[in-house]
Amino acid sequence: MRKLVYYVAVTLDGRIAGPGGEFDFFPGGDEQQSAAYAAWTNALFPETVPTAFRDAAGLADAPNRHFDTVVMGLGSYRPALDAGVGSPYAHLRQYVVSSTLKPDIDPAVTVVPGDPLALVRELKREEDTELDVWLCGGGKLAGALLPEVDELVIKSYPVVAGAGVPVFDGAFDPTVFDVAERTAFPNGVTLTHLTRS
Repeated sequence: MRKLVYYVAVTLDGRIAGPGGEFDFFPGGDEQQSAAYAAWTNALFPETVPTAFRDAAGLADAPNRHFDTVVMGLGSYRPALDAGVGSPYAHLRQYVVSSTLKPDIDPAVTVVPGDPLALVRELKREEDTELDVWLCGGGKLAGALLPEVDELVIKSYPVVAGAGVPVFDGAFDPTVFDVAERTAFPNGVTLTHLTRS
């Protein structure tokens, strides 16, 4: 069965974005450190680089290694829309969970106005692929999907936001994950891969 993997950048205080959806405050370190970190993560998860930036990242023809599907909330999709991009991950099947988006926002995007748990359970049962489903964000969607999250890949940045979108925004539901691997980078970022206990 396919897995739902939440791959996301997080501040030290557990925020994935600022109060207005900002994400440009995540520090990258100096230019050399930032380039080395980006190259490493892009090589590991090439499919998480938006289609418009794949050429510049040297990933134009890179195959999907882990995911063939992305599920995101409106807050995660909104920056692409605001930039005039209706299909930010054209190399993946794209689902946006939103009760306010029009269903015909883009022919390459499926808008899901209802139950995200039903969607993810259906995606996980698909047998025609061995690649997993990427939960891109946001916090409310992650909170709703917590029962189906199989793995976490957390990019922890050395910054405190103070306020903003939490990594999980849902009901109190303690859920234990085990650390499978942890990698620290010179720019202060730590990438931790966790699996559900």
